[in-house]
Amino acid sequence: MKTTSRVEAEGFLRAPFAWYGLDEAFTGPRRLMQIGTAADGTVQHGSVGHGDEPSIKSETAGTDKERFAVVVTVAANPVRRTGDGTGVLEATTVSSAAWLAGSGLLAHTWPATLDHGLRDHWLDQQTETAFELADDLDGPAWTGLSLPVDGVPVPFHYRETEFGWVLAGSADDTHIGAYGRGMSAYGLGFARVKDLGAYA
Repeated sequence: MKTTSRVEAEGFLRAPFAWYGLDEAFTGPRRLMQIGTAADGTVQHGSVGHGDEPSIKSETAGTDKERFAVVVTVAANPVRRTGDGTGVLEATTVSSAAWLAGSGLLAHTWPATLDHGLRDHWLDQQTETAFELADDLDGPAWTGLSLPVDGVPVPFHYRETEFGWVLAGSADDTHIGAYGRGMSAYGLGFARVKDLGAYA
């Protein structure tokens, strides 16, 4: 079982934006997962887990027995110059949240027919596909889905895969992504995390 390090927990507290998770309708276990930082150490995004601990499973490994949803929060940053003024930092968009959610789901998946030694190659290919899909949120791979965020309906982009589902949308000054398996995305609601202690 993965435990969150003290450094990671401090990273969540250091973030200059609000974190999102499932709302109070979800009564199962919650946990802090990973954070992502810029070169200067600024927290850019992170994820919190709900339900079962995600494990690597194939499509024939009884995935219906594993129930989890992971919510990814991404700071909404416009294109901006680096601190030393020599470059430009890439903007974050709802596509950023979609890609992080898609690649997160892939990290806990592989096809049953695939040899473990080939998984890295498969993962590279699938991650590139997830990036291309995230860059085309108005494309045929995605459908619209309205879900509550702090009680207010918000439009999300949603797609199902053979390994689970992925969705992404925006709220206030953040972008929200999510992925899961065994839990229906249609019944979810999101809310700002008021107490990170509930995820410790």
